[in-house]
Amino acid sequence: MSRLRDADTPPAAVTPGPVPKHAQVRAILLADIGSTWPAHAAIPSERDLSTHLGVSRATVREALRQLIEEQKLYTVQGKGTFVAGERVQSQLHLASFTEDMRRRGMVATTLVRRAERATPPLEVRAALGLDEGEQAWSIERLRLANGIPMALELGWYSPRVAADLGERDLGTSLYGVLAERYGVRIDAAEQTVWAETVNGDLAAALDVAVGSPVLVFRRTSRAGGTPVEHVLSWYRGDRYQVHMALAGS
Repeated sequence: MSRLRDADTPPAAVTPGPVPKHAQVRAILLADIGSTWPAHAAIPSERDLSTHLGVSRATVREALRQLIEEQKLYTVQGKGTFVAGERVQSQLHLASFTEDMRRRGMVATTLVRRAERATPPLEVRAALGLDEGEQAWSIERLRLANGIPMALELGWYSPRVAADLGERDLGTSLYGVLAERYGVRIDAAEQTVWAETVNGDLAAALDVAVGSPVLVFRRTSRAGGTPVEHVLSWYRGDRYQVHMALAGS
């Protein structure tokens, strides 16, 4: 139990002096983050913190605002404020999830939730260059890093380049399967990224609260100019961030 919740533990001291009170409160809260408050644990309310520390709610609010900006905490509307977990940083390069996690010293695992041939929607059919009524492989996979859900992927794959893809072991790198079994090596892609919040089913799959933020990636990948993959991926906003290097012209 956090020391800010434990009645037997005396409150940390917030004293008058040269250090602003909100900075003192920030330091007190920061000491609990990652220790008495693990990743994704709810912290006490503004009112509870204000009462326990003997400061105004405005002072607590400013300390919380700073910690949220520093990505030490995050809020879920209607739920409260929570401890942020460590974020994995991606540099927007063309690599499989398995390779991306390995590069960061994390162990990637995959749970295949569904793999079947189905008729894709118009957007997917256009992206993969398929004829009307032609089926494709629909594959849904939950991706984990160090055993913690990181992303849910819903991918469509052209049967023209991998006719029996769904019969293969898809619990490893799918790009690796494409390269080793079919000689298909992804070498180009177009990707769009946006943010949204999750509903009940997606929240349950990613093990986050309803309304939590996610980054959504929509990607069409090619090998030698031939469309291979059209995939939507939902990445947990509390565990994943994107780094981009920009250069002036």
